[in-house]
Amino acid sequence: MKFSEFKYVRPDLDLIKSQYKDLTEKLISAKSAAEQLEIVKTFNKIADEVDSTFQIVYIKNSIDTTDEFIQKEQEFLDEAMPELQEYSVEFTKALNKSPFKAELEKSLGSLIFKQNELKEKTFKAEIIPLLQEQNKLVSAYGKLSASAQIEFEDQVYNLSQMRKFSSSTDRATRKNAAAAVSAWYQAHEAEFDDLYDKMVKVRQDIAVGLGFENYIQVAYYNMGRLDYNQADVKKFREQILSEVVPFVQNELMPRRAKRLGIKELKSYDLGLTFLNGNPTPKGDRAWAVNQAIEMYDEMSPETSKFFRMLVDRELLDLDAKKGKMGGGYCTYIPQYEAPFIFANFNGTADDVDVLTHEAGHAFQVYTSRNNLPELRWPTAEGAEIHSMSMEFLAWRWIDKFFKEDTNKYKFSHLADGVEILCWIALVDHYQHEVYQNPSMSPTERKATWRKLEKQYQPWKVFEDDPFLESGAFWFRQGHIFEVPFYYIDYGLAQTIAFQFWVMSRNDFADAWNKYYKLCQIGGAMSFVELLTKNGLDTPFTEGSLKKVMDPIKAYLQSIDDSKF
Repeated sequence: MKFSEFKYVRPDLDLIKSQYKDLTEKLISAKSAAEQLEIVKTFNKIADEVDSTFQIVYIKNSIDTTDEFIQKEQEFLDEAMPELQEYSVEFTKALNKSPFKAELEKSLGSLIFKQNELKEKTFKAEIIPLLQEQNKLVSAYGKLSASAQIEFEDQVYNLSQMRKFSSSTDRATRKNAAAAVSAWYQAHEAEFDDLYDKMVKVRQDIAVGLGFENYIQVAYYNMGRLDYNQADVKKFREQILSEVVPFVQNELMPRRAKRLGIKELKSYDLGLTFLNGNPTPKGDRAWAVNQAIEMYDEMSPETSKFFRMLVDRELLDLDAKKGKMGGGYCTYIPQYEAPFIFANFNGTADDVDVLTHEAGHAFQVYTSRNNLPELRWPTAEGAEIHSMSMEFLAWRWIDKFFKEDTNKYKFSHLADGVEILCWIALVDHYQHEVYQNPSMSPTERKATWRKLEKQYQPWKVFEDDPFLESGAFWFRQGHIFEVPFYYIDYGLAQTIAFQFWVMSRNDFADAWNKYYKLCQIGGAMSFVELLTKNGLDTPFTEGSLKKVMDPIKAYLQSIDDSKF
């Protein structure tokens, strides 16, 4: 069945609540582990049906934020999700208190019970109105970002479409495009400030309502972080400051300036890597999808079957268009066993990056689709291993997309992967500052951002743009608004993806087998456990980042980028 044929019917909340309540009571009165397992299966079937309706609406609203019917359904579901959460948490509480827990763990594993404990810590019926308000604010942010209509060079573009001008070989075009985007954000500065201010305050109220000092630990628990904490993440950021920031500042940026023939790089120059143009895919969206089909046919029988299924069932929406939300993501519709990839192609190398990245997510969840619902996806940082590693596994076939630009792409893809670690750490550090000090004013938040920006990205120079100089660049990072503290997961996973890059260059078959095994595990292991039990280095260990950076530095230093 194709995505256009997927059925959406507004869920009957009263019926679902009644079903959840009845199943909870049956679970409590069950006389054996076998009986409870059957009840869990029934509960999961209903939960999958509910989740499927939510995902269908979310996808359709992402594709067209102007569809009034879908917009109303999204608003309904924003209200409904926290209400249903109350009943699902009661079920998981009862499951965790089961007298047959030891027997259940043999079938369900122990991780699910640990995750259920975190759900209990992050939910009370009293915070439902706050969760509903948070959902509304997140939807409002998405709608505001999607509303951008920027006039540039006699055309009108959204934010995703404007990105292609950041890599123009004409410096005036880059500068003017950056100014146009910045002007749009500045024109809506009060709206972004107000939305974020309300988000921070409602999240602080959620934390206090749950008995926490601030929202940070709530966010960590919401993302299922069991085996590392804020101190570990701080150590990881410190490794980036000591190992990565100096390399980018002292080597990668001077090399870029030399390639571009620019004495002093400005912020609007950072989107261009080579004076004769960044590597670009040598065809349109349909052509790129065909190249991906060929790549995944050759990669493995499993990826061939999987990707052809995505194409045949129309589970990709890749073109940027008016009214469409920005960014890219992969989600999963369990009722139809259907991963869905959402992106905004703009004719740059980002198109290939997002396609392979989201295909990594989609392949993982499709591979582990028969797991329990809670164990289909790993925790967020675990999930990003599959997506970011897939970007590097694709190197073996990347010439299909970039032809004569292949070597240029490999250099920039790896260098950008290093550079983005600095941005990721900046975003994460900023959020810790914000939620540790939730009473900060919008002006104070911007000052905090600019202070940290100078630490993590000292090469970023804003010319004639007091708005960005004031510390407003973070408006562009949706994760800050929508999923606080998620963004560091990309950095943690990137270090693992770098390990797969090293492995795949030495022995691709071995790297692929290890990758496929991780996909099959799905969410059955916590993050650190997933790494240690599969022979991968954890990013929190002192020296782990240097270990993987050494071969990366050697590769980048071996490339004569003047030939590009």
